[in-house]
Amino acid sequence: MNKKDFANAIRFLSLDAVEKAKSGHPGAPMGMADIAYVLWKKFLQHNPKNPNWINRDRFVLSNGHGSMLLYSLLHLTGYDVSIDDIKNFRQLNSITPGHPECDITPGVETTTGPLGQGLANAVGMAIAEKSLAAEFNTKNHNLIDHYTYVFSGDGCLMEGISHEVCSLAGTLGLNKLIVIYDMNNISIDGDTSIAFTENIKKRFDSYGWNVIDNINGHDHKSIEQSISRAKRERSKPTIICMKTKIGFGSPNKEGTSGVHGAPLGSAEAELTRENLKWNYKPFEIPKYIYKEWSAIKSGSTLETKWNKRLKSYKKIHPKLYSELQRRLNNKLPSSLTKKIDALISSNDKSMATRKSSQVVLENIGPLLPELIGGSADLKESNLVFWPESKPFSKKDPSGKYIHYGVREFGMCAINNGVYLHGGFRPYASTFLIFSEYAKNAIRMSALMHLPVINVFTHDSIGLGEDGPTHQAIEQLTSLRIIPGMSVWRPADVTETAMSWKSCLDKIDGPSSLVLTRQSLPELYRSKIQIGYIKKGGYVLQDCNKEVDVILISSGSEVHLCVDAANKLKHDGLEVRVVSIPCLEEFLSQSKSYRNSVIPDNFDNIIAVEAGIGVCWDILIGKKGAKITMDSFGVSAPGDVAMKHFGFTTSNVIKQTKKLIKKNG
Repeated sequence: MNKKDFANAIRFLSLDAVEKAKSGHPGAPMGMADIAYVLWKKFLQHNPKNPNWINRDRFVLSNGHGSMLLYSLLHLTGYDVSIDDIKNFRQLNSITPGHPECDITPGVETTTGPLGQGLANAVGMAIAEKSLAAEFNTKNHNLIDHYTYVFSGDGCLMEGISHEVCSLAGTLGLNKLIVIYDMNNISIDGDTSIAFTENIKKRFDSYGWNVIDNINGHDHKSIEQSISRAKRERSKPTIICMKTKIGFGSPNKEGTSGVHGAPLGSAEAELTRENLKWNYKPFEIPKYIYKEWSAIKSGSTLETKWNKRLKSYKKIHPKLYSELQRRLNNKLPSSLTKKIDALISSNDKSMATRKSSQVVLENIGPLLPELIGGSADLKESNLVFWPESKPFSKKDPSGKYIHYGVREFGMCAINNGVYLHGGFRPYASTFLIFSEYAKNAIRMSALMHLPVINVFTHDSIGLGEDGPTHQAIEQLTSLRIIPGMSVWRPADVTETAMSWKSCLDKIDGPSSLVLTRQSLPELYRSKIQIGYIKKGGYVLQDCNKEVDVILISSGSEVHLCVDAANKLKHDGLEVRVVSIPCLEEFLSQSKSYRNSVIPDNFDNIIAVEAGIGVCWDILIGKKGAKITMDSFGVSAPGDVAMKHFGFTTSNVIKQTKKLIKKNG
């Protein structure tokens, strides 16, 4: 028996799968196979028969292009990934897609591929572990106690997001986060010296990390010793710098960019077999290797021991046990709806919807200990910090408010990891304009169907003097077109409360709350109308006779439409006002309901929204009109800016009469 064959099993499953698919990245799996063997065989605590066991160690392949490394590990250790799945790599409807996807493949913790984001997700997982442990562990029951391991390549550390999240991880002292950095010094364009020459050790020293340097990534003893050292660290996250050869074993391509992102080719594959003395056909793995790799028995033993602790915990701490189960099963407390109903009935004040959101959080926050998150250095502007909030810190990980600093991209990617860990409903907040910085992480939330909540304030030109650099124009539309995203832009406290409730109720994808800086009046609604808010759109104000025109809008522009409708009534026009706080939710309703709000074949419809208006075309039809933005904003007081671009009652009246005349 050759011990190197256990790592070679990864190399050749990866090589053969890429060869068969005629597509993929064999270099990283071949280079990191020895590290993967030592980590998964000697350290990783997991159960292949229950990939969702809450106290498992998390393993994140941040360099997700090396996906065959992960698929090989899952197959060899006993997850529900068959040899036929390996053969079906990168094919339609396969559970072994080109980059790992957590909602497709059992054992994949997060969807990776956009470099650096897996590392960011892992920071979120480490935050979640530390917070959950602080909340639920007791003196005699160490229920939540696991590590988060990350494989990361040069590309991950080149991406700016790696700086954002690793800097924060050092500040927060996430000692159970262990990053294994694959220092193969090769990227797609060639040797990394052409673009990446920084001193990684000094960089991570400055972050406050424990740095273990100069480890031979092909020497099993050195690998094992370095991981053991990392696990002994008590106050810092660890990065282990392991030197490897990309495409290890390939006689002509090892250590070159040619093996990074393309098959070796049949001739080179055969030469590699000869070089590594692998005397097996493609996809053939001998029984003794499967036996060595299998983690089914050891994983079952680990979870069984943990379940005994859980049983004891339930007996001694029944309330904590019930709360933990509620959280892990994503069940909202039954008292939430009553609290929101009471809030709606007791409020009639004018306020900015960012303030409305804070009022909602003050009321529901104490009921939802699973709410964790924060703001990108905008606590006093975003207003997602309420009186009972307590910061999460190195000294006190029981806090639920995270000071993310000016790290929008990192913040949203970390939140994805927090949710993936389990036990939390994370939220993130910044100005709407800076959703642009975070967009790829927000997209990944949607791709993974994660019910994270984004709270975006300062939603339009109405924010005023900061001007066009800070005034959101196209951002509402860009969020709305993300598949699976729900964008809520409420008009007052009532709609804000119902929007928060809808965001919390949604468990199959992300939501964005889009809120104003400027104050808005509280609008009157009946109880029936309040119930319709959750449908995303409803008739806010109607008329007694046949409708002449329908005004539709969201957020701060709704009150303009109400004012305009009241004045148009004096001119003998019957105007229906429709509030659409969530266009996506409204469009998902039955056709009969949508027609009851905006009838088919009705021509006189005007959409009013202080942003790019292309998304409203589906509702206004070919004969309707829009009062929207088609340029960047201006630096001026908010009310002046709104008037400058036509967001006034008088202009809504003017454009309404113009449309009616046009359509005759």
